[in-house]
Amino acid sequence: MSQRPRILITCDTFPEIIDFAREHFEVVDNQGQAQSTPAQLRERLQGMDGVLVAGTDRIDAALLDASPTVRAVSIAAVGYNSIDIAACNERGILASNTPGILDDTTADLGFALILAASRRIGEGERYLRAGRWKRWENDLLLGQDVHHRTLGIVGMGRIGQALARRARGFDMPVVYHNRSRVDAAIEQALDARWLAIDELFATADIVCLCLPYSQAVHHLVGAALLARMKPTAVFVNLARGGIVDEDALIHALRHHAIAAAGLDVYEGEPAINPGLLDLDNAVLVPHIGSATRETRVAMGLCAARNLKVGLEGGVPPNLINPQAMAHPAYRRG
Repeated sequence: MSQRPRILITCDTFPEIIDFAREHFEVVDNQGQAQSTPAQLRERLQGMDGVLVAGTDRIDAALLDASPTVRAVSIAAVGYNSIDIAACNERGILASNTPGILDDTTADLGFALILAASRRIGEGERYLRAGRWKRWENDLLLGQDVHHRTLGIVGMGRIGQALARRARGFDMPVVYHNRSRVDAAIEQALDARWLAIDELFATADIVCLCLPYSQAVHHLVGAALLARMKPTAVFVNLARGGIVDEDALIHALRHHAIAAAGLDVYEGEPAINPGLLDLDNAVLVPHIGSATRETRVAMGLCAARNLKVGLEGGVPPNLINPQAMAHPAYRRG
């Protein structure tokens, strides 16, 4: 009987994922421990065939060179900019992610941020908790209506489409920008209209980012696009922090060039640009787009199944880099 593959699970996770993994692998887990430093991660990867990582673990060429037995990397997330895919390709290492599972959960949070930023919910809660609410006032914490406002979605993939479906319940016209237009049938089903990105920023009452990160979109949203927004507009980022020039966004919020923002992601997370922290018109949450137990368990199980298939010599259902299988360094299980 051949020896079972050895895997490292780098993140504290749920019992269901550990139990599934132990059915198929020799497992080293991270239960109850702090996240490994890069040096600790390098040490723990020695002799491992695969690794299930969190989005905060950086898998780069130097780490892979120091871990020559690793054949598969699986991330329990949709975004995979923390994994050097080119380095995986050059070493015949399979990389996979967990798309589709968190779409509705993340879109729910997107609407929570839209509502919280538009209706000044965070500001209102701080006002009440500070003991400042003494009487009803006609103009206390006046916000923006969400119903019937135009929603602009940048990135009409699965999450963007889920957000657009929710917009229909609020009678919101939807405009979107995508690198390429979605099928006409999808546009019709969502009652969504494509616009060039600068026109979208000028037209929408609420702009929400749902696109994947790449160097091509680094600081895509900066002073120029923010200047096109209405002074009553709300900006929401569900995507990745690096897509936004945070200094430009802080300037726009501080000077009321736009009304408010709701952010789930940040360029240097978990470090936060200090300029964001003292803005009453910014709703800030700590990258919790997929943070329900049901969704996080499903993501972890999906990531573990990707590893199982890949380490058995098959094609993982959510393989990011099929070209790695054609590389001479690729080793089947």
